[in-house]
Amino acid sequence: MIRFLLLGCILLLGACTSRAPLPEQTPDLPLPLQLHIQRLQADQRLDWVLVIQREGSGIRWSMMDLLGIPQARQKLVDGEWHADGLLPPNGEARELFAALLFALTPQAQLQGNYPAAWQHGAQRSLPERWDVRYAQPQNFQLTLPEGPEYQVTPLSGDAP
Repeated sequence: MIRFLLLGCILLLGACTSRAPLPEQTPDLPLPLQLHIQRLQADQRLDWVLVIQREGSGIRWSMMDLLGIPQARQKLVDGEWHADGLLPPNGEARELFAALLFALTPQAQLQGNYPAAWQHGAQRSLPERWDVRYAQPQNFQLTLPEGPEYQVTPLSGDAP
């Protein structure tokens, strides 16, 4: 019995430590934003549309595939993620949203919100978590250490 309790505590602590970092304060983003997200891993590519908009005191993140089928919805309110709608939890999307929040944070607000982060020219990093290489402020490549790479571009009226 004690072994099961100890194992449960270890798993719970592990889940807490793997939680994606969030900023100290919600950064000032030019919302609403519509982004085209390309997920690249090995020889597989997925395309999504992401809409980020302010809603009350929070920010709503709505991601759908190119057919408009919802893939993930979350609200960030007071530094906490909340499910939005009836979609099942999506840990990869939550990590992606947190990484995008980091990438979209204005440079002047970076150190105050992510003390361990650094930026040099067109590259920004939160060591051992996310690396960002910018072509433009909303056009960048986002790399996660253990997994997919994302190409993020602003969504225009043209099909991606």
